[in-house]
Amino acid sequence: MSVAAIALGLLFGLGPAFSISGRAEATSLRIEASGATLDWNAVAHAGGRIFVSGPRWTGFSGPSVAVLEPGNRLRPFPDQAWNGWKPGLDARRYFVNVNALHVDSEGQLWVVDTGTPRFGGPPVAGGAKLVRLDTRTGKIIRVYPLVENVAPVGSYIDDIRFNGAHAYLTDAGTGALLVLDLASGACRRVLAGHPAVMARVDRPIVMGGRILRDDKGQPLRINVDPLEVSPDGKTLYFGPLEGPWSQVPTAALDDAALPPDRLAAQVTFWADLPPIGGSTMDRKGRLYFTALKDDTVYRREPDGRILALLHDPRLHWADAPILAGDGRLWLPVAQLDRLPQFNKGKSKTWLPFLLVSIQPAP
Repeated sequence: MSVAAIALGLLFGLGPAFSISGRAEATSLRIEASGATLDWNAVAHAGGRIFVSGPRWTGFSGPSVAVLEPGNRLRPFPDQAWNGWKPGLDARRYFVNVNALHVDSEGQLWVVDTGTPRFGGPPVAGGAKLVRLDTRTGKIIRVYPLVENVAPVGSYIDDIRFNGAHAYLTDAGTGALLVLDLASGACRRVLAGHPAVMARVDRPIVMGGRILRDDKGQPLRINVDPLEVSPDGKTLYFGPLEGPWSQVPTAALDDAALPPDRLAAQVTFWADLPPIGGSTMDRKGRLYFTALKDDTVYRREPDGRILALLHDPRLHWADAPILAGDGRLWLPVAQLDRLPQFNKGKSKTWLPFLLVSIQPAP
């Protein structure tokens, strides 16, 4: 490793498993939007518009899903009705707790609803679901319910990626991958409890020099969370938020007849990454991710080299980055560790919340 890389490692206090190969400078951080009513943890670009979302359990009053309009205005999407869930209402027809947005190959928006109105709580009946919407009209194209055998008590359906006729999701609560047949709507729960999907006790989330703890004072552990599909569609990469990441052939995931033990046997190690806020992968197979410990955006090259792109204190728990059509990397800054749930009931968030972007070096 170069002297510069060693210096970076010492500066950011990274462990020996996370070796930085150097820098690939990015342009300075640009603030795209700001606000105080929605703790956004997801952003999506589609149809020339910007969509944002935030989980209900953070306690902020903004809509669960919104279109970002000039002047930092948030317009509920598809309408106020879908964003108006309250206890007692039919959760199948409302956003209960949105954790992710994603745009598919046809340019339509998918909303991942965990169905859990409080952090660590159980999904409400009919709440866990995927909602596919037309980005131009707001029309609901299809709702995919995630029933109890797919999203059991303790689950937290986290994120989604697409690959041909299937979609893959992570359950960060109980630890499992979900495989969704897009045509039939059938959804299978696989690799439940496998070591590759479970958070390890020896890899705590450290931010601001302290271990992040839950409301019971225990180190917060988040099971399988980030996931990406390789550009050729042949491999799914995934791991607990705390790392490390594993890989599995998508052909094995897609084979509903494959016995669980044979699927598990095809899971192998991929990369030893630190706790991250979110990730995205480009068409060259380069993984962009935000390291929680040091407020820095990194890029992992296909050959395994890791380059530091930009360090900025405003990137504190930057979550779920996306690459826009012009190559800019957009990052919603969630500051989740500063919420009252992780600070003995006291909020330490810095308002307003920021939606930012950077231009990575080629």
